[in-house]
Amino acid sequence: MRAIETVKVGIAEMKVVVAPTVIRTCGLGSCVGVVIYDSGKALAGMAHVMLPHSSMARGGVVNEAKYADTAVEALCKLVIAAGGRKAMLKAKLAGGAQMFSFSSTSGDMMRIGARNVEEVKRQLERLHIPVVAEDVGGHSGRTIEFNPQTGMLSIRTASQEIKEI
Repeated sequence: MRAIETVKVGIAEMKVVVAPTVIRTCGLGSCVGVVIYDSGKALAGMAHVMLPHSSMARGGVVNEAKYADTAVEALCKLVIAAGGRKAMLKAKLAGGAQMFSFSSTSGDMMRIGARNVEEVKRQLERLHIPVVAEDVGGHSGRTIEFNPQTGMLSIRTASQEIKEI
């Protein structure tokens, strides 16, 4: 029996896989792992989103995978290009933790995790892709792995048991 291949998605990257390959990303603190998948085709894409808005980019070219406002649509297009059916797409999310405590004077700017989650959800809603499960917020980092064959997202959080959604 062959070992199942795992494709790793780095920070500010996105990739698409077809079963039996699984897809994983590590180091989700305030970042959000977005999975868009078509279970009938057993394929999925994952993006490791760092920041909510591409307006935060400095300099020339914007890395679409880095920002929630660009990554979700770009990932959707990748999944469709790989054979996913727009009407059948669903999403699962994890991450968006508040990793550090800040004084109340730092305000909304330091709520990166919550703002990432809000923007990812806003973009998914705009594209009419339902969020069917999520594990977001809190104060701990996560590692996630999605199996497009089963549609299960495994979430490993520090000092907790592995959760499947």
